Amino acid sequence: MPFYLPALLGLVLECRRRKLPILIPKKLLPSLGILIFCALLTLLFANGWQQTLPLCSQVPEAERFLRDGAGNLLLDANGIIIRRPCTDGGMPVLQGILGLKVLLGYIPLIFCTHYLIQDKKRLLLLGRILVIIALVCCSLALVQYWMLKTGRCVGTREMAGVDLFKPNLDAKCLVGGAVLYSPEQGQIRLPGTFVSPWHWAWFLVANAAICFATSFSDTSLFWRTTGLVGMGMVFVNAVICGQRLALALVPAVIIVLLILTGQIANLKRFIPIGLGLSLVLFVAFSFINPDFVQQRIDSFVNRWNQAPPYAFIQTQFEFALEQQKGFLGRGVGKATNSTRVFGSVSLVETFHPKLLFEMGFPGLIAFMAFITHLTILCFKSYRSVKDRALRSFGSSLWVFMLIIGYFPYWYPLDTDPVAVYYWLFAGVVLKLSDIDKQEQEKLKASQGNSKNKRSPLKKKKFVVASS
Repeated sequence: MPFYLPALLGLVLECRRRKLPILIPKKLLPSLGILIFCALLTLLFANGWQQTLPLCSQVPEAERFLRDGAGNLLLDANGIIIRRPCTDGGMPVLQGILGLKVLLGYIPLIFCTHYLIQDKKRLLLLGRILVIIALVCCSLALVQYWMLKTGRCVGTREMAGVDLFKPNLDAKCLVGGAVLYSPEQGQIRLPGTFVSPWHWAWFLVANAAICFATSFSDTSLFWRTTGLVGMGMVFVNAVICGQRLALALVPAVIIVLLILTGQIANLKRFIPIGLGLSLVLFVAFSFINPDFVQQRIDSFVNRWNQAPPYAFIQTQFEFALEQQKGFLGRGVGKATNSTRVFGSVSLVETFHPKLLFEMGFPGLIAFMAFITHLTILCFKSYRSVKDRALRSFGSSLWVFMLIIGYFPYWYPLDTDPVAVYYWLFAGVVLKLSDIDKQEQEKLKASQGNSKNKRSPLKKKKFVVASS
């Protein structure tokens, strides 16, 4: 159940009491409705059909394969004997409901943001709070690394066999969950303050964009500097955490943000921030062994050469296509890790092949159409903004949404907290046009007051002519 559900219910009740619209924005409803319709079709006909199948253990040996009228075994196009449909157990319908929650559960955050972020002050406050969270988490992660490096935490160094090469919850250190720290084997995967190194890597990627937005968009010099420090801390943690994804994407996201938001052309603001970020990184890396940094880079290059991401994505799509047994996919939640409590799941490690596996081409196309529709609406919203700080903030969040929504490697939209940030920022960007109207009205009012003060009405002089 989403953590924000109590707040969502309270907000819905408040909107009903004040007779405010609940579904915001209405322009998004057509594509969202199509996506929900496709998901429910799969839940009804794929998951529901599997619920009616007999258990494989209860099917007699002679009836486990399909035969024609003459009693001959039926073969598929590849010459493989076709097995009679059966299930290994579990509850496919409940699995589908939980999978539906994972897929669509955070979309109502758009609605929440529309009413909670009411003005520019609250928007800037949101960015500042997120930067503080990033600084706190990154600081704890640095302490975690220091404790592992100095031996105060053993990590996985004293384990044997395959345990030396995979994160283990028993190796937990200070904060977070499963730790992999076997430097003698060249294996370091730190979870920071999250349950696993994988979640921590995506947290760092998301906060690279968040700290960037505050660094370039906040109206306060103090908070712009704080955002700059946050960017430096995120980058340092991307190096020491050992996750190749974070090492590659954190600097890549910052570079893409600089280019697509146009901040790289704003030399008056870019040069001081660039110099400040360089100073922060220099101070941070002066405490880290330069050989360690080179090891992280070499590990990334070797991994890329051994298993290129494009080949991995291709393999995932081929697997999803091979597993298609019907028009609506194998069932909602059938490739979602969190649904394994209700039945067996397949390991599909990229988001778009996972959608294809679970809901077939209709579900994949419907989801991408919805994401594209949302991206276009957000683009139009922030481009209509005239306030420079709001426009800069909106462009940074929109670029983050663009990267995460179409990123083909692994599954960021299934990973907390990136999934939370994505839908939260979508609501923020869609709200920007309304916030900008408020700011423009305030600006016009202040300009009108200043003109009245500067140009007081001159009293007319009446001259009486003498007769």
